[in-house]
Amino acid sequence: MKRSVLGRGLGALIDDADKMQQHSAGINEIELSKIEANPFQPRTKFDEEALIELAASIREIGLIQPITVRKVGDEKYQIIAGERRFRASQIAGLASIPAYIRKAKDEGMLELALVENIQREDLNAIEIALSYQRLLDELEFTQEELSTRIGKNRSTIANYQRLLKLPAVIQKGIIDKQISMGHARAIINIDDAETQTHIFGLVVKNGLSVRKVEEMVRNLSEELPADTGNTKQKFPKEFQHVKKQLDHLLGSKVGFSMNDKGKGKIVIPFKSAADLERIVKLIENQK
Repeated sequence: MKRSVLGRGLGALIDDADKMQQHSAGINEIELSKIEANPFQPRTKFDEEALIELAASIREIGLIQPITVRKVGDEKYQIIAGERRFRASQIAGLASIPAYIRKAKDEGMLELALVENIQREDLNAIEIALSYQRLLDELEFTQEELSTRIGKNRSTIANYQRLLKLPAVIQKGIIDKQISMGHARAIINIDDAETQTHIFGLVVKNGLSVRKVEEMVRNLSEELPADTGNTKQKFPKEFQHVKKQLDHLLGSKVGFSMNDKGKGKIVIPFKSAADLERIVKLIENQK
């Protein structure tokens, strides 16, 4: 049985993929000037340093693994798989490279490119999310169909799609590897974009762990008591002045409750990330 990262390799998408490694006679030498990039390529950012290293290797020993292309016109070819090798070959100054010529329809090109990239070099989470979204939109797949096509659970696909709802600054942070997929999945559980951006800033500035962010989000997501801010909450009258002092000090209607054993809770509501920062500074100044 063939193995693949996605459950479906190129062999499941290109009929004669098995012949790629079996028959050197199927390899063609094609001029780089006649090859164009795949417009369905999900990767939007290539590591320049890695490309330069690959180019140096190609200059030294040549391109060992041919790229895969399809013919799109007279003496014109389009990359199906191997754009990194193609780009590195350009940097290396090659005039032509070995390639397999395969048949592939337009509707399969995005799927092929996605599979090839994930199998050879991981896409970042946003690129994967955008690729999944394009498959859903452009090829009109349902999540169930997409799950079957690429061998991923629907929940995995849904988690990637949710990343596209994050503010642009956070999406860029994922692309630039400022935060991980784990950080992003925790942050997205907050509905307010301003608060999401604030927490993202804290992660970048302080190097917070995923667990710490999950804890922060959990605390923020706890529902406030229905009677928060109500001066008629049940607690001894002698403590009512304490609540008033807290309300005045923090500029917020503080939730204050206490049971008969003296145990209780103070809940400080805030309207936004900026308001939260204001409250934190007020508390720090009391030290």
